[in-house]
Amino acid sequence: MLIVTSNEIPGHRIDAVFGEVMGLTVRSRDIGSQMLAGFRSLGGGELPEMTKALYESRQEVMARMVNEAQQRGANAIVAMRFDTSEMGTNWTEVCAYGTAVYVLPLGEGEPGATGQSIYLTKTAAQQQSQPNPPAPPAPPTQF
Repeated sequence: MLIVTSNEIPGHRIDAVFGEVMGLTVRSRDIGSQMLAGFRSLGGGELPEMTKALYESRQEVMARMVNEAQQRGANAIVAMRFDTSEMGTNWTEVCAYGTAVYVLPLGEGEPGATGQSIYLTKTAAQQQSQPNPPAPPAPPTQF
């Protein structure tokens, strides 16, 4: 799944738009991590416990968003964004959202083609021109 924060993908043409997709999670903060982070914040610097929690939340919402896009038949997401907000004193909402689309790489000679899109179209053409290899023989059955 190709995911970009831009509205277009260089070297690709958007062939279909499936609409907005998102992934969402609401996390409560572990009281132990919260207390440890509170003590660390007195000295300044990064709070590894909170960084880890936010990183894991973002990975989770990205996976949910990708799953929703795949279920709709998309192969890319454009205009992807994250949104994070506090809900109450101990809850944090993390959301990833974007527009699910189906894109086609532009081939050599097409306006807007890039080196990557030309490579993708050539590779796809080569795979289609090769005959399918014969299926391996079935294992012998034993009685």
